[in-house]
Amino acid sequence: MAEHAELGRQNSDAMLARAFPNADERALGYSSRVRMIASEDVAYRRARRERARRQIARRRRRVAGFTLLATAVAAALWISGVRGGSPAPRLSSANDARRPVAARASVPNRTARALPARSSPGSLPQTHAYPSGTSAQFKSLMASLWAGIARGSLAPALTAFFPQDAYVRLKAIASASSDWTDRLVHDYRLDITAAHALLGPNAAHARLVAVNVPASYGHWVQPGVCDNVIGYYEMPNARVVYREDGRIRSFGIASMISWRGVWYVVHLGAILRSTDSGTVDEPGPGPGTSAYSGTC
Repeated sequence: MAEHAELGRQNSDAMLARAFPNADERALGYSSRVRMIASEDVAYRRARRERARRQIARRRRRVAGFTLLATAVAAALWISGVRGGSPAPRLSSANDARRPVAARASVPNRTARALPARSSPGSLPQTHAYPSGTSAQFKSLMASLWAGIARGSLAPALTAFFPQDAYVRLKAIASASSDWTDRLVHDYRLDITAAHALLGPNAAHARLVAVNVPASYGHWVQPGVCDNVIGYYEMPNARVVYREDGRIRSFGIASMISWRGVWYVVHLGAILRSTDSGTVDEPGPGPGTSAYSGTC
């Protein structure tokens, strides 16, 4: 290309010399330099266009390579998900991480609102199932009873008490709901306070050992007896056994009755009382001994 440019320049100089025979050598030299500069400018622009073309070609190759790689990765993830592989869960976790915190926090709230409210035991019908005095559920209820006694508080112990809605369905008396609140729960509170006083200043350190339930004492109270219209099992004189200051002691639960195969406390210290005060049922050293009584 350079040889062609030089030949063209020489031909141009010769033509100028013939056209202007009187022109001096400097003028001819200046004209030659102008043509040389113009020729170099053309070559420079051609080189720039060539470099630009090559850069565009390289960028297109890189874009094509990235597109091919992304397509291959997406295909691999899809195939893994179809076959039960692990990348699909990881992809889901990554998507979750990119979500706003508020959006993720709102999902559990919607789920919680969608869950049905837990039914109270008394909202379900009575059964003839005989309650267990050793089941995990019974032990949990007795732990709640003991928590109320150790703290001298009614609230924890209410879990172990006969449900109000069950009592309303069970009793054929006017204002059964008020009777549950104003008489039964009122007496229960008094007896919890009395049992707490029995434990003394170290009540918080006393530990429940067991609640002994003499299974042979349980009996079915027929509908129409003791103002009930459904029927239930009654358990008299179970024993609360506890350890305090290294010694085993106990006291009684005057009466428990059943609902759907579960024992609940209905009278803690006494079934009947002559004064409006709390009672502890036959406290004594050791685990004590239950005595049968055919109460309601």
